[in-house]
Amino acid sequence: MKILLAVDDSKFSDAALEAVVAQTPPQGAEVLVLHVVEPITLAPPPQMSSSYAPELEARVKEGQELVERQVQKLRVAGFKVRGEVQTGDIRGKILDTAAELGADLIVLGSHGRKGVQRFLLGSVAENVARHAPCSVEIVRVPNQAL
Repeated sequence: MKILLAVDDSKFSDAALEAVVAQTPPQGAEVLVLHVVEPITLAPPPQMSSSYAPELEARVKEGQELVERQVQKLRVAGFKVRGEVQTGDIRGKILDTAAELGADLIVLGSHGRKGVQRFLLGSVAENVARHAPCSVEIVRVPNQAL
């Protein structure tokens, strides 16, 4: 079974990792831990390379450290695992990576936004669930843990 575990640095992603460990036997499972860094500016000035932004380097490095921590947790649990950090649109990168991987399952946490926040920020989990090429598990954190 190929699993794509999409993570950010939140308790929601920690819950998603815990769900993978609790629900999936490590034998025969391959996990790709993916963190996507979304650039703050969508259109850089013409004199800048489209891939350059000073804050982006720092955010990618933080993402690599996050992914490595998650990879280590899964290795300790006995999983065959690797990690990736990508830059771009979070929803699109998760969906594209799942398709390229031939994933059987995408696992991600839900921030549980509602109302205006959901309208303005959108829901990554909802978008992935609607458009994924495979099954999706959205892990929620109970309200009292928020």
